[in-house]
Formats: sequence, structure tokens, C-alpha cells
Amino acid sequence: MDRFDSMRLFTRVVERRSFTAAAADLGLPRSSATAAIKQLEERLGVQLLRRTTRHVTTTLDG
Repeated sequence: MDRFDSMRLFTRVVERRSFTAAAADLGLPRSSATAAIKQLEERLGVQLLRRTTRHVTTTLDG
């Protein structure tokens, strides 16, 4: 996934507060969405999202 697609995915995850919903919107498997966001965080060197079992929120860096 290129940087533009990763940023689009990140934006959708934040809007929907869910990896599952964001992945469905973009026609991706949830596991691919999760991996792409993890790679984006590693590339930027910061944690962008705070994950819980029920929802996703942004960190200060996100």
C-alpha cells in the first residue's frame, strides 16, 4: 500500500472509529487495514491510534 492509500485508510479509520468499518468501506480485509496502519506508524515513528476492543481513537500524534 502506498503512502496516499495509507493516509486515506488512516482518515477512514478515524472517521469510522473502527478498522473493520474502514476496511469494508475501502474493500480491504481487516487484517490488511490493520497491517497498513501499523506500517504507517512504524514509518512515522509514532503511535497514531489508541486501540481498544470496542473502538479506535487518535493519540496526540494522530
